[in-house]
Amino acid sequence: MKYVILHVDGIADQPRTELGGKTPLQAASISHLDDIAQGGEFGVLTVPQENGRHGSGLAGTCILGYEPRKYYQGPGPLEAASLGVTVGEHDVVYRCTMVTLKAEPQPGAKGGAAEIKKLGPHVMMEDATAGLITGEEARELIDAVNEQLGSEIIQFYPGSGHRHLMVWVNGKSRALCTDPQSLVGKPIGDALPAGDGADMLRKLMDASLTILRDHPVNDERREAGLAPANCLWLWGEGRAVTWPSLIERFHVSGAVVSSSDVHRGLGLLAGLDAVDPERLSETDLATRAAVALEELRKREFAYVHVELPDTVVYGTDVKAKVTGIEDIDRELVRPLLQGMAQLGPYRLMVLCDSGGVQQGKPTDGQWFYAFRDSSIQQAANPTRRFTEVDAQASGLSPRDATKFVIRLFSKPS
Repeated sequence: MKYVILHVDGIADQPRTELGGKTPLQAASISHLDDIAQGGEFGVLTVPQENGRHGSGLAGTCILGYEPRKYYQGPGPLEAASLGVTVGEHDVVYRCTMVTLKAEPQPGAKGGAAEIKKLGPHVMMEDATAGLITGEEARELIDAVNEQLGSEIIQFYPGSGHRHLMVWVNGKSRALCTDPQSLVGKPIGDALPAGDGADMLRKLMDASLTILRDHPVNDERREAGLAPANCLWLWGEGRAVTWPSLIERFHVSGAVVSSSDVHRGLGLLAGLDAVDPERLSETDLATRAAVALEELRKREFAYVHVELPDTVVYGTDVKAKVTGIEDIDRELVRPLLQGMAQLGPYRLMVLCDSGGVQQGKPTDGQWFYAFRDSSIQQAANPTRRFTEVDAQASGLSPRDATKFVIRLFSKPS
């Protein structure tokens, strides 16, 4: 028996006026995802008493069977595991996001954009991705910050794109921090770190303004009409905790197939082998399907994670999201289903959630699943579609997301 969790991240959504009141999933042509929903179990997932932390990795933590109150400490520690950053049990890992801030126009002010000297209520979040800055540019900036702000207790580590890490040795983890994506177009004053440890975080963020503001990389980006990465935003904090091995618990061999640092780290913490990201591509979905099938020929279990490109996730073109969903259905789901059928009996669970843009917080109808056991014949429901609305209308009682892994690996009766 082969076991697969296909985590399709960030495609659940709300009805959009641009789509005539439909969600992107309802507007998309997704015959292969529809087929899974029609021929198997289909319904909604719940997260019991989750711990108030939201962000990328929460859904994956739950669906691999880990209680979020204990194991989900935020995306920072997951990314650290993926990047091989050594973290002590008393250290705190922060997600360190490169953002673009701008000063709000002041009454009577003349001239160009005002210079930001200190973070406060007069500053707005213009872009939470720093214009989707490239990895090469970002590495140069994060190295400059680490050279000036790094110390025995503070270290910055390059990640990918606008996403990076900061480790605070023996740091404080109770500061209240905010996902910058939720602040786009809004003043940041009330969203700056607060509580225990916030003074240190604010000092570092203020200092990053000075270092990044006039850096040659940002000068070049401004000249090219691109958003400058003029501040580091600290959030997604958590301590590294030890996870019990999923592999030992269910006596299977397994791998995680993902180009996301968060989900690679999640798999590693769960005891899975992580596929080298160089074997994957963020845009070549067929390659991802082929790699997943290659892993399944060697192992019993694969956790396959896929998400829409950042340009779609953080863009405003909802029709691009529809197209992206259709690409996933055609280029990933179709070959994956065809290949698994050739490998013999299998169990496939498809998880759909709204992703990190909405801070990972499960809302009604936005975490749902389809489950197929190829060894069991089940009457098909030809009118059912793989959508938020159909999942809510399935008639099944909501299932605990953290318990579903038991169902996946249960021995045939």
